[in-house]
Amino acid sequence: MVQIVQRSFDQNACKALMDAGIRPALARLLAARGIREAGQLEASLARLIPPERLTGNQKMAGLLADAIKAGKHIMVVGDYDADGATATAVAVKGLRSMGGKVDFLVPNRFEYGYGLTPEIVALAAGQHPDLILTVDNGIASVEGVEAAHRLGIPVLVTDHHLPGDVAPRAACIVNPNQLGCDFPSKNLAGVGVMFYVLLALRAELRKRGVFAASTEPNLTELLDLVALGTVADLVRLDDNNRILVEQGLRRIRAGKCSPGILALFEVAGRDTAKAGPQDLGFSIGPRLNAAGRLDDMTLGIACLLEQDPGVARALAQQLHELNQERRNIEAGMQDGAMIVLDEIDAVGRYSLSLFQADWHQGVIGILASRIKERFHRPVIAFAPANDGEIKGSGRSIPGLHLRDALDLLSKREPGLLLKFGGHAMAAGLSIREQDFARFNIAFEAVVASLLTPEQLEAVIEVDGSLPAEDVGLDMAHALERQVWGQGFPPPLFFDEFRVVDQRIVGERHLKLNLEKSGQVFAAIFFRQEEFLPEIVHVVYQVQVNEYRGVQSVQLCLQHWRESV
Repeated sequence: MVQIVQRSFDQNACKALMDAGIRPALARLLAARGIREAGQLEASLARLIPPERLTGNQKMAGLLADAIKAGKHIMVVGDYDADGATATAVAVKGLRSMGGKVDFLVPNRFEYGYGLTPEIVALAAGQHPDLILTVDNGIASVEGVEAAHRLGIPVLVTDHHLPGDVAPRAACIVNPNQLGCDFPSKNLAGVGVMFYVLLALRAELRKRGVFAASTEPNLTELLDLVALGTVADLVRLDDNNRILVEQGLRRIRAGKCSPGILALFEVAGRDTAKAGPQDLGFSIGPRLNAAGRLDDMTLGIACLLEQDPGVARALAQQLHELNQERRNIEAGMQDGAMIVLDEIDAVGRYSLSLFQADWHQGVIGILASRIKERFHRPVIAFAPANDGEIKGSGRSIPGLHLRDALDLLSKREPGLLLKFGGHAMAAGLSIREQDFARFNIAFEAVVASLLTPEQLEAVIEVDGSLPAEDVGLDMAHALERQVWGQGFPPPLFFDEFRVVDQRIVGERHLKLNLEKSGQVFAAIFFRQEEFLPEIVHVVYQVQVNEYRGVQSVQLCLQHWRESV
């Protein structure tokens, strides 16, 4: 049974927002998401937390400025997801704009694993760098940094992941989540951290008089990349991140984005003039991620760096085709997983661990996410790796910090986990294939000790009822103007409607007309192939629908419950 829970909101904050001229319905939604005064909604870059607040950032800027002045070869080592790709592109573009001699290297996840491993250091050394700069990784790369030390290559780490028990002996680390850093926002994505490093570097070079005879680089030109990586990495959209995302979206809507992002919008069939966070998260991000999942993220980074529109379109088309292949692989894996799950009493379990010998390493994370959404259980999906090992990708539910659960498991079962790391909601690990059954039992025991039965019930948070008079185009446009996303969820309403009529469209979607308080509203319910009863309670979003140039309001249904 899915629980419908209404969000609470601060009455005083709501009143302050209304006093500032914000309509009552919107004020209530914003207050429920922690907005206390209208100034928090301003997307001015002047409101960004100053770069000097980020621990190690000024030292990092000095080291990079010295390297640029000395003409040293900087090797950027990135990660293979959308955040890592955008962070790499931001690093390369930004450093080159300030005179840096820069190349990049991104590991193939199937050959080298994650982060700055000793193998990646050896590969990078073949290009004779004077300095290695990590982006979106490195905080856990203790062995890799030591390998670089032995070769006489200093390492600068920029990352946002949680640190382990031991920090790498890097020349400098910039990470808002490292111990001792008091940066107010702990939610910067890897690309956001790199952007902050560039802000500090430009200030350092300005102080040294480097720009006296030349024009300073305009770092706002990188904000389309920052917005994409921030949204795609599902970091919390706090005030600071919402500024970065909104500023990036403004550039995209104005047609001032990089040719690579413009090309990705084109192949995805999305309109840059109406770009929103959902476009970045559900259309552009997956196409970029497909390179790292199935091939080599070098292709994705090349697309983001490309200045020739024709070449960018060709690269974006390759990413689009890889994404289609990824979707086909995922569909086959999901079918196989459902067959396995039909034989498992998922209701009686606290977790689900799955492994099939024909699964693809690059898609198990998405598979785990899909299964978690269906069963509301922590899920870890495994695929074959090398040398008798299998790699797992996990997704969690509220109430279970997945990395901490794996850490507890490693202490209870020494030697079972060969490697692990991650966040509260997502993690990766490696075990021996012969230990899968042992892992399944041990992980279930750990999760059962940390979760209550009540936490295994899915919860949908809603914003209550929306009066019929507020369900209009002006409200839909007001909602579209806000940056919604992780930690700042788009509004969901819960109301009773009468179904006027309904029909199946596109073979698997339900098109409806719903009546409330004498008004009839058009609605769509994606992936709903069964008709609804005449009187129904629904969870829905209010959206703008455009057809042949005409805009109208549309309700997008998310969940339904029969009225009693």
